[in-house]
Amino acid sequence: MLRGIVFCCAHDQAAAAVFSRLAFWYRQRYRWLGLERTQRQLVAGLAKVGYRDARLLEIGCGVGWLHQWLLRHGAAFAVGVDLSPRMLAEAEALARAYGLEGRVRYLAGDFLGLADRIEAADIVLFDKVICCYPDAAALLRQAIAKAERAVALIYPRRHRLNRLLHGALNRLLAWMGSDFHTYLHDPAAVERLFLEQGWEKRFEAKTVSWLSQVFVQVKASRTRRG
Repeated sequence: MLRGIVFCCAHDQAAAAVFSRLAFWYRQRYRWLGLERTQRQLVAGLAKVGYRDARLLEIGCGVGWLHQWLLRHGAAFAVGVDLSPRMLAEAEALARAYGLEGRVRYLAGDFLGLADRIEAADIVLFDKVICCYPDAAALLRQAIAKAERAVALIYPRRHRLNRLLHGALNRLLAWMGSDFHTYLHDPAAVERLFLEQGWEKRFEAKTVSWLSQVFVQVKASRTRRG
């Protein structure tokens, strides 16, 4: 497994610090409870476009549960990128436990800084990640450039309850002296970005707080339907 560390700014470092403190508990949560409802929704969406034998790229992979689940159920290989080295240490431990060491590679740092070192993938995954990134458009454009089949993402819905919750969380983080901040990006703007890049939405599901979507290239989608 290859690992490098690339942080672009204070926000990256602050995010890495926050999530490093949660790494052990994330691993234990998935070990005992498995996929979250939103992740099960995303897997259902990915089944519609097909992930068997797919090469995966998960940006903000955390402890690796989502892409490792897909590897155990038919995907071929995965690259995981995360700001937190401790998250990646937990992901590596999980990969060893499931016998996946030869089918996964991890990189620590900001995806935008690492993109030139990462090969294209069939499917790019974002599981509750763009809400942790100030420039979602730049992140998504680079992800689209790396995706050959689909981009699948989970991110917060934009409504009053989430505004209140994220506002409270950000005030708490500021009070704790952290530079980390969460963001509620406009789903309409996210979808418009994909449409402008020649992609279409193939799947969408919702919970009270979260939106799960899968986008595919229009040309590739029409070829498969034909």
